[in-house]
Amino acid sequence: MNTRLPTQDDILRHIAENPDKTTKRDIAKAFKVKGAARVVLKDMIAEMRREGLIERGARKSFRPSGAHMPPVAVIEISHINEDGEPVARPQSWEFEADEPKIILAPQRKGDTSVGIGDRVLAKLQALPKGDTYDYEARVIKKLGATKRVLGVYRQGSEGGRVVPVDKKADKEFRVDNANRHGAEDGELVEIETLRGPRHGLQPAKVVERLGDIGAPRSISLIAIHEHGIPVEFSEKTLEDAEQAREVTTLKGRDDLRDLPLITIDPEDARDHDDAIFAEADPDPTNEGGHILWIAIADVAHYVRPGSPLDREARKRGNSCYFPDRVVPMLPDKLSGDLCSLHEGVERPCLGVRIILAEDGTKKSHSFFRAMMRSAASLSYETAQAIAFGQSSPAKTEDPDVPDAMKANIIDPLFRCYDSLVKARERRQPLDLDLPERRIVMSKEGKVTSVRFRERFDAHKLVEECMVLANVCAAETLELKRSELVYRVHEPPVEERIESLRETLETIGIPLAKGQRMTPGHLNTALRAAQKTESSETVSMSVLRSQTQAYYGPDNLGHFGLNLARYAHFTSPIRRYADLLVHRALISALGLGEDPKKDGLSMEDISDMRDTATHISQTERRAMLAERDSSDRYLAAFMENRIGAEFDGIVSGVARFGLFIKLNETGADGLVPVSTIGNEYYTYDDDSRTLRGERSGTLFRMGMPVLVRLEEAAPLTGGLRFELIEGGEQGKATRKGKNTKRRPSIPKGRRAGKGRKGGKGRR
Repeated sequence: MNTRLPTQDDILRHIAENPDKTTKRDIAKAFKVKGAARVVLKDMIAEMRREGLIERGARKSFRPSGAHMPPVAVIEISHINEDGEPVARPQSWEFEADEPKIILAPQRKGDTSVGIGDRVLAKLQALPKGDTYDYEARVIKKLGATKRVLGVYRQGSEGGRVVPVDKKADKEFRVDNANRHGAEDGELVEIETLRGPRHGLQPAKVVERLGDIGAPRSISLIAIHEHGIPVEFSEKTLEDAEQAREVTTLKGRDDLRDLPLITIDPEDARDHDDAIFAEADPDPTNEGGHILWIAIADVAHYVRPGSPLDREARKRGNSCYFPDRVVPMLPDKLSGDLCSLHEGVERPCLGVRIILAEDGTKKSHSFFRAMMRSAASLSYETAQAIAFGQSSPAKTEDPDVPDAMKANIIDPLFRCYDSLVKARERRQPLDLDLPERRIVMSKEGKVTSVRFRERFDAHKLVEECMVLANVCAAETLELKRSELVYRVHEPPVEERIESLRETLETIGIPLAKGQRMTPGHLNTALRAAQKTESSETVSMSVLRSQTQAYYGPDNLGHFGLNLARYAHFTSPIRRYADLLVHRALISALGLGEDPKKDGLSMEDISDMRDTATHISQTERRAMLAERDSSDRYLAAFMENRIGAEFDGIVSGVARFGLFIKLNETGADGLVPVSTIGNEYYTYDDDSRTLRGERSGTLFRMGMPVLVRLEEAAPLTGGLRFELIEGGEQGKATRKGKNTKRRPSIPKGRRAGKGRKGGKGRR
């Protein structure tokens, strides 16, 4: 008897209706396919995969291509959207496609309430194609949140303990030998908490071993794992990257290979994604004006919408930079090679040509897609030195080359920058110029020094060029009525401004009242604090008063830059937002040989709001991880300087003590209030001060102090100091309830005595 083979529609229907029975054997059994016909069925399934009708899942199963889940599944609440609705993700997802987006159905009377991190068993209903979400979920049963903790495993005689790396954690966890999973003493591990008795340490099991906590470069690994930053690229992503080839044709591109564009980056830059060149405008009607060329690596050519590279880049959102490593958004084949504008190498680019008046006013701009060849890759230090005639830009036997570079490339760029400065001064953006800390590492992964990066005019030159390019991108896409992701920085909320006003009043700096706050008002306060001991404190206070910048499809302006519209365009190697803006420009302007291939896709457009929310979250995640890593490396560097004394300033005041920032390294630490003097201290919430009740000694933000390092904890990044000198005398206060007391200080350890040579002082 001949076996009747199922059609493709039959197979798709079976997979959709029987999501737990979708292996080749299951399908053959369902349609009673036997013998030699099973070979034909196998070929049919393979053909359906090639056509994109189905895709491979876990344990040799199949599922329809696109977001597809069983009618009932375990999901995890990931975040709350802007409408206040819970959004979820599958608890496990092992398929090739992106995770489906799940919105929880409106809560009905009697429904179980859920929060971020909760796991629930839910009934799922597919939503119509084109909807923002793929499924609507109705909660059947709340399963609770899965709590995972990162810590150091310590083996004891009767089992193990895990000490969390989170500085806020206040308890350890017990790990029985049965749940140890081979963890060794001193290893960094991830544990999952278990239910246990109410008393004693909470039990847990080791779910992942991450290596020796004392090994070089383990500190950034803690931050990477703690914040859930993806490190490994999937095989499909790497295969996609390996298939990329250099662009060798000028089809759809201008030829700018003879235009002497140069890159100017930090000395330790790992990629080069922007190049600039300026020249005097020959137009007699624009006397003193400039033509500014800004070329950006054409990442969109290599990272096509919907490709494995694109899915991975979107998932990561951005590159993450640590003192000892980079976790890139794109594989090194692209980020370090094909998309990096290396000196003397032909590279595809997407850029903008801007005509500026003598006073920096933008007269016009136009975008292009081209081939370029970088004339030089300079560091900020080198570019600055060339501009002021202090060094040679290149190792060459021809004495005319350095002079030609200065005259034909560097000097015109700096003249163009002079005009951009005039435009900036008229615009009055927020003038925060906080020092940037640089942690210098040895090849073995040890911190050798901590220093502040020197700020040059070359830095500011590049920054102003990039800001202008970003403005041009936003203006062009608005004019073309294109979808785009804006970089949004909303004005500070009134509560934060009032808090800032109170802080400034304590150090005698007024802040305007009764009018709309502008960057110019804040700049007035910053200028008033210049060349005073409170300068850095005021800068930090102004920074803390600002709202968090984010990505969004709605234009709400950029307060800090004082710009009406702004979109990130200049770093597509390391930011997905910039890649989307590149695609939007390619589509809107018809740039390149085939704009439909590497321009905005329909999925890009429909997912724009969700993508903006997602990449704002990944950016925040990277910032927190980078900060935590720097704090831990700094604590490791300071560990062998315990007992040394340091000059610093009071960067914050709280009921429990003083936050101190060291002048030498910018390191932050705490002086507990219980260790200050031999008296009660009262905290005043209005003035944010601590005052001694007997002596009247007052501590407020911005005060200079001398402290001794008492403890440095690389595991958590915490530093604890003892106050040696500081505070100003004032009137004594009554004894109040918000007080802390310190035991008597032994002779020889009172403020100003018992120093250990002051080896830590500048």
